[in-house]
Amino acid sequence: MRLAVPDLVSNSYFPAIAAVELGYLRDEGLDVELDLLFPVTDAAVALREGEIDFLAGTAHAPLYADPDWGDMKLLASLSRNMYWFLVVRPDLDVTRETLAKLHDVRIGAAPGPDLGLRRLLDVEGVDLDTAGVTIAPVPGTAGNVSFGVTAAQALQEGKIDAFWANGMGTEVAVRNGVGRVVVDARRDGGDAALFTFPALMASGRTIRDQPDATAAAVRGIMRAQRELRADTALATQVGRALFPAMEAELIAALIERDLDFYQPAVTREAVAGLTGFARASGLTELGLGYDDVVAGSVRSLW
Repeated sequence: MRLAVPDLVSNSYFPAIAAVELGYLRDEGLDVELDLLFPVTDAAVALREGEIDFLAGTAHAPLYADPDWGDMKLLASLSRNMYWFLVVRPDLDVTRETLAKLHDVRIGAAPGPDLGLRRLLDVEGVDLDTAGVTIAPVPGTAGNVSFGVTAAQALQEGKIDAFWANGMGTEVAVRNGVGRVVVDARRDGGDAALFTFPALMASGRTIRDQPDATAAAVRGIMRAQRELRADTALATQVGRALFPAMEAELIAALIERDLDFYQPAVTREAVAGLTGFARASGLTELGLGYDDVVAGSVRSLW
């Protein structure tokens, strides 16, 4: 079976990455290949078309494949809350409190995650056109690269003024002195924290035709979350196997910060935030409910 992630060198989807690399899915009887498939909007189409069996990505991804949500379901939360950071060059005169005054900046953001930033700025009262704010993909992020780390490099080189990305890219930028965190969506609170979250998902076809494998995948993810909570050194083990050297030594610290969010249950509050965000952002016109987006067959496992 194939499990795709849109960013490999990242803490965003790490429980899924760890479940494969540490053999937890294998222990559940699954032969799973981990694939990098960027951007997540394309990965959602691949899931719809049956080219992959599971996707570890942003929870609103299915709407890029079908604005009616289609035959895809969320199986588990990889961690809670919207999980991206807005990082700006150190000299940019903006703070979380003055975000509404953001103007004349180039922000790098990946397709899919970019919608979370657009909605956040809209709520803050930023009119992108009037303010001269552009949000676009970062040059050089196509292919087998980490979006966040590449964004940090682009910020350092002056190709962009800010980026919206995962904790790994944020950590690299801050440690190198080329970036400053303005927004930590997961921890800042407010409605934006509930716009989306990282989730494991599958097509309805996989859920119906392979219920045992679907349940096994959820159990493997949950084991990864438990084991990482118990021993963050496991993150370094995974990082050294898959990441470049610098990022491999950073990942355990990032995972430790996120441990409280490693909860597999997809709550009704999370789905209400997700579907409200999707409607407000124009991804769908439907009033999707909990049963429309969350697989019923695996809920008892959480």
